[in-house]
Amino acid sequence: MSGSAVPTTCYAEAEPYASLEALPDAATALFAAAADDLFGSRAWYRNTLAHGMAEGDTPLFVLCRSGGRAIALFPMLSRAGGRTLASLTTPYTCSNHPLLAAGADDASLRWAFLGFARFCRSAATTRIDALPADWPALHACIDAAREAGLLVRRFDHFGNWYEPVAGQTWEQYLAARPGQLRETIRRKLRRSERDPECRFELVTGLDGLEAGIEAFESVYRRSWKEAEPFPRFNAGLMRETAALGLLRLGLLHIGGQAAAAQLWVVERARATVLKLAHDEAFKPASPGTVLTALMLRQLLDRERVAEIDFGRGDDPYKAGWTGLRRQRIGLVLVNPWRPGGMVFLGRHALGRARAMLRRAAD
Repeated sequence: MSGSAVPTTCYAEAEPYASLEALPDAATALFAAAADDLFGSRAWYRNTLAHGMAEGDTPLFVLCRSGGRAIALFPMLSRAGGRTLASLTTPYTCSNHPLLAAGADDASLRWAFLGFARFCRSAATTRIDALPADWPALHACIDAAREAGLLVRRFDHFGNWYEPVAGQTWEQYLAARPGQLRETIRRKLRRSERDPECRFELVTGLDGLEAGIEAFESVYRRSWKEAEPFPRFNAGLMRETAALGLLRLGLLHIGGQAAAAQLWVVERARATVLKLAHDEAFKPASPGTVLTALMLRQLLDRERVAEIDFGRGDDPYKAGWTGLRRQRIGLVLVNPWRPGGMVFLGRHALGRARAMLRRAAD
């Protein structure tokens, strides 16, 4: 980003819209600039609005322009009658940041961020989470919030495990895994391939999709996983991504029954697993390990993906399949002049004091 400074009195007016359909044509270019990011796409937000909203939450798409040009779009939601704001994220979101105009300079971005920050002053707190810690515009966004009179509290949200695999074959990738995992994969994969009762199925489009969704949800119900907070989200996302050619739904059948299921998406040579589960009744066959191996072999040898991404969280098994970790963070923008903002700051200070005392006691 480059450009001259903007006087501190300048800011873009923030325009709130209640739905995707209500957004003006000016927002189209912002979605186009995020074309390689599923989590910034209309398809993702369409599914979130349909199947990922908590009761009482109201969507709010905040558009900021500079010189008539749309510079930034903040997909948000309003809670408690507008007393708090939050990013339009879900427990399924792996990455999130405002949609920015391609080629926007520092001056335009600062103007847009300042307009958004001033808009947020109407709420006691504004939470923006799932942000990449290395997002290039992060500091500009924080500076604008402070310039608007808001206090900023940053927190670690979750880890994201991944590995660059450009040019690698499945065998090359497998050779780089930790020894015990590598041998387990080879042994279990050979056993499954010799078993006539085992069958691998891959659903990538609309053909077979509904049966695939039914099999996925059947496995999920019989797995160790807790019930989904938004039960219709996964099925809706599969339908959205199948229509776009991004879906990779892997199923492992044993004896005619689905034993493991994995929901992957592939975009711009990046493969991300969003959900996986296996039926505990088939645990001796290690269906989860086998299906992960089959999916990665497909993605590496046939689709030649350049990166594999294991989604949200620091589950221990991920460090075996991938070797790198990146941090997702969150920001809370606090209006200290509102009662709710004062309460948040008090609780935050108390939490920090308790953490310091625990560390001192250790």
